[in-house]
Amino acid sequence: MSDFVSASHVVLGCSASTVDDVLKLLSEQAASFGIASDAEALYEAFKAREAEGTTGMMGGFAIPHAKSDAVTQSAIIVDKFDEGVAWPSMDDMPITCAIALLTPASEAGTTHLQLLSKVAVLLMNEDFRTSVQAADDPDKIVELISAGIAAE
Repeated sequence: MSDFVSASHVVLGCSASTVDDVLKLLSEQAASFGIASDAEALYEAFKAREAEGTTGMMGGFAIPHAKSDAVTQSAIIVDKFDEGVAWPSMDDMPITCAIALLTPASEAGTTHLQLLSKVAVLLMNEDFRTSVQAADDPDKIVELISAGIAAE
């Protein structure tokens, strides 16, 4: 599972002020990275999921995720924000890092659930959260996430 995230899909210094801004940014990035064929359809899938309940976690993290026919391959995009983004979360703190999970609709019950479960468990680990927040190198962020999702 560790091949879902690559340094080219880690974007530092992002700017957004709302959840909607982040979801639009992620959708546009996914299309430009070749992960999605339709940014608007992906954005709608992100919005639909967020409407079910917030994906804001704790420690400045959110895990927005979407299952969509617009997604061409399962992947993770990581966006780090210079300023906190207002996002309903477990600790009511702004989000500074979004770990987005993108999955083709056909993999909704398999790959999607496995990735979501592994990333959610990682985000419960304070050392992981602190390390990712402190990292300013995409390769280091990939290393941290890949090691975490590869662990049993």
